[in-house]
Amino acid sequence: MTEAGHVEPVEDGRNDNSCLNCGACCTDYRVSFYWGEADDAPGGYVPADLTVQVTPVLRAMRGTHPQALGCVALKGKPGECVACGIYLNRPTPCREFDTHEADGTVNPRCNAGRARLGLAPLQDKPTAQG
Repeated sequence: MTEAGHVEPVEDGRNDNSCLNCGACCTDYRVSFYWGEADDAPGGYVPADLTVQVTPVLRAMRGTHPQALGCVALKGKPGECVACGIYLNRPTPCREFDTHEADGTVNPRCNAGRARLGLAPLQDKPTAQG
C-alpha cells in the first residue's frame, strides 16, 4: 500500500487480487520459517526486526506468535483493503500460501480465514477440458 492508501500491484505474476481485500492469512495463522531467511543471516531477506525467535532454528513474524493477532507487516484493514509491507521480502510460508491448490480447488485454510473476516468464500477455479 502506498502512502496515499493505494494498493501496490502484485509483482509475482499472480492475477488473483482477492488477497488485496482479505488479509486473513496474515491475521489468522502463525508465520514461522527457518531463521536463515531473516536479514541478519547471510543471504537473508526478511527484516529481522519484524520477527521473533520461536526455537533455535525457527522465527516467526511478529504478531503471529504465540497467538495470531496480525502480522506486523500487514498494512491496511483486513477484510477491506490490505497489502504486505514487505511483499518482496516476505518469508517462504507467505510465498507458498496460495488461495488455490495446484488442481484449482480452493485452499480450505484460505476460506476458513475469509469466513472469520465475514468475507464470501472463494470458488474453485475451472479446470481445462482436455
